[in-house]
Amino acid sequence: MPLRITLAGSTGWVGRALVAAIAAADDLTLVGAVGRSAAGQDAGEAAGLSRLGVPVSATLEEALAVPSDVVIDYTKPGAVKAHALTALTQGRHVVIGTSGLSAEDYAELDRYALAAERGVLAAGNFSITATLLRRFALEAARYVPDVEVIDYASAKKPDTPSGTARELAELLSEVRQPATSKAVEELAGVQETRGGALGAREPVQVHSLRMPSFVLSCEAVFGADNERLVIRHDAGSSAAPYVAGTLLAARRVSSFIGLKRGLDAVMD
Repeated sequence: MPLRITLAGSTGWVGRALVAAIAAADDLTLVGAVGRSAAGQDAGEAAGLSRLGVPVSATLEEALAVPSDVVIDYTKPGAVKAHALTALTQGRHVVIGTSGLSAEDYAELDRYALAAERGVLAAGNFSITATLLRRFALEAARYVPDVEVIDYASAKKPDTPSGTARELAELLSEVRQPATSKAVEELAGVQETRGGALGAREPVQVHSLRMPSFVLSCEAVFGADNERLVIRHDAGSSAAPYVAGTLLAARRVSSFIGLKRGLDAVMD
């Protein structure tokens, strides 16, 4: 029996690409979609959903009236947490591709997922190269203690830093050794120019640029005595890099209980 998917954010940039990919997959079926801009209109205006016979709802609660197995969320930072909690309460596994959640938000989702005996897989970026950026950066942090993250995105991106950068910084903080740079509070001048510190154990400084011409780029910059290492991911204008990773997450999210972060958590 195909895996039944409810897609929140079906009319967005990534959502439209996911609609087509799910329709083309033999082991997946799209049974419900959430798209505020499309609700109440002819579903044919919403990413080709009328051709698939998929109703477009204005809210996730409406969409979940149709039985499904997994909810995929590509909506907005202000909506994704409530969506995930609603989906868990109604017995769905959840894949989160929306950025903007904090470490505290993820901890709460983990508690709900454990109580509901469902899986949640969240990633700031489901692309393969972004996943490799994280894997290689975590390996480098074992040997080079000084690392900072630079986050680039479009001028209209609503959250800062990006989910890719936030996730990377929080994970780096767990494995890196103390930095050799001066603590921010010891610096003169405008301390805010040193960026924001993220992570619980050894916080990592993150610097966010929001400018036209960027889609999403993220780099981890390592510095050692007389040498540097920069590991960088750049996304293009297509949503294609996120589709395969998201569908892999949907296929595997039911294999565990609780919250996992990052596509590599379910990669062989």
